[in-house]
Amino acid sequence: MQPYSNDWDETFQYLSREILAPEVIAADLQQQVPTPPASDILSPYPTECATVVSVSTAFFPGAELGQSHTPDLILHTSDSVFFYVHSTALLQFSSNSFNSLIPLYPITPTSEDGTHTAIIVPEDSHVLNIVLHLLYMIPCSHFCPSIDVISKAISALKRYGVSLTSFATPDACLYNLILSRAPLHPIELYAISAEHDLHDLAVAISPHLMSFNLASLTDEIATQIGPTYLKRLFFLHLGRNEALKRLLFIPPALHGPTLQCDFTEQRKLTRAWALAAAYLAWDARPDLSTSTISSALGSLQEHLSCQLCRNNLRQRVKQTIVEWSNVKVTTFP
Repeated sequence: MQPYSNDWDETFQYLSREILAPEVIAADLQQQVPTPPASDILSPYPTECATVVSVSTAFFPGAELGQSHTPDLILHTSDSVFFYVHSTALLQFSSNSFNSLIPLYPITPTSEDGTHTAIIVPEDSHVLNIVLHLLYMIPCSHFCPSIDVISKAISALKRYGVSLTSFATPDACLYNLILSRAPLHPIELYAISAEHDLHDLAVAISPHLMSFNLASLTDEIATQIGPTYLKRLFFLHLGRNEALKRLLFIPPALHGPTLQCDFTEQRKLTRAWALAAAYLAWDARPDLSTSTISSALGSLQEHLSCQLCRNNLRQRVKQTIVEWSNVKVTTFP
């Protein structure tokens, strides 16, 4: 047999027998076998797959939640986060056994092997975190949830048979959570409140809508608000604009004629007031500030030489500002 046969097996046998000693080949082959790294060297490829379990930082087994017993229930969210909760706390406000997920009979707090009853819920961890904080009456404004999370949390509460009315009072966590976000997202939160008929919240949010441009209202938001609350929002804007115009078109009072200032001279102040009032009324806005009114009307005294006219002007400006401040700023009386 030739040393360089096309048959690899025959060639390998020839080399083993004729060229290299068996012990040399064995030693060489052993050096070529890949070996795992030492235990003190970090390998980029783990040899075993570790199981990672995500648990809520607020609702974990040892959390202080104001309950007399340990959690007896685990809620597993859609993004695989575990929340350890008490079935009694959830059933306390639910009229449908938490959407029929929790049995009515008592749940053993902890079984002999240390496991808990687990329930899969459709919400993700962000939404369920807000839902549970509200049910446990724990403030959650510091989480600064997005508008979408707040909306989904409220919908989840309704689905779990929770009456939103009792959670939307001024001393409730849901009320404080939504109101804390109202300055930045007034129309969205007003729409959420209107959608669920949360009267007190809609009233509290409406002052933040003074600067909202009604022309920018989208069909989606208008549909969510609904006809009743939408009418009240429009009436709020229109009512304040009309009230402003009525206040502006009342000129300063006239004083008795004097040698320096007769009725003809006083008409100059009336005309100047009418021009300034027309300027403000032309661009009337529900959120027109009292400082703007004071600046526009108070500047008229610079052109008055009569002290009585000056006094009447100051008195009328002051009265206008006071009455404008008393015009209602909410969608309800």
